[in-house]
Amino acid sequence: MPPTPLDPEPITPAPVHATPRPLLTQSWLDLAFVHWAVDPADITPLLPAGTVPDTLDGATYVGLVAFRMHRVGWFRLPGVPYLGTFPETNVRLYTVDAFGRRGVVFRSLDASRLIPVAIARTFLRLPYLWSRMSISRRADTISYHSRRRWPGPRGAHSRLTIRLGEEIEEPTALEHFLTARWGMHSSFFGRPMYLPNTHPRWPLHRAELIECHENLVTAAGLPEPCGTPASVLYSPGVPVRFGRPARHPARPGGIPAPARGGAFASEANLLPER
Repeated sequence: MPPTPLDPEPITPAPVHATPRPLLTQSWLDLAFVHWAVDPADITPLLPAGTVPDTLDGATYVGLVAFRMHRVGWFRLPGVPYLGTFPETNVRLYTVDAFGRRGVVFRSLDASRLIPVAIARTFLRLPYLWSRMSISRRADTISYHSRRRWPGPRGAHSRLTIRLGEEIEEPTALEHFLTARWGMHSSFFGRPMYLPNTHPRWPLHRAELIECHENLVTAAGLPEPCGTPASVLYSPGVPVRFGRPARHPARPGGIPAPARGGAFASEANLLPER
């Protein structure tokens, strides 16, 4: 039975750490966040060892997140324009580990570039899948299409269309819970792994879900979403840095306040002009 985490980190809109020596750099652009509430008991068997569902008021969530990955790069090298730029749609869950680190667990990550998919599956052991994908925008409406090619199940698909709404000046507790995530929980050759990330505070808009036809959630081993989503959000995007994997952190007595100003000064140039 996985350990019960003690003293979870606070949910903060900005990260409490920096990544001066990044393992990976990239930008996430034109994101649609669609979330449904799920029973924590339904996802517990699907989580990596050493983690449990992260909950808010007794509920946890499954997210379908579609976006444009832009210029993935290793270390301090410039991001790759073609192979590192592609549409992606992921199915994710929310977790916390025994050290109190909140994060996400990816059940699937559909992407349209075969070489990055193969590299991520081979070297990072992430559940990337090769899919035929497209993103189109017309005025304030954005559509995301995905149909899986390999390794399967072939034909697993997603069609999302959202209409952008007002910008959010002060996110709700739920909106912070679903977006302010500063790490990823995974397994690497059977051992727990935590991959931290940093990026500027999310610019968020509320959004209206116009169309949602998908079976990626059930293909990822989760119950079929029921009813109206608990949250639909849009973000124009952020530049992102992933730090080195960490397994056994030394937890300080308190969590330092997020740095202001210079903490992300070197990251600003990762986000392309729109």
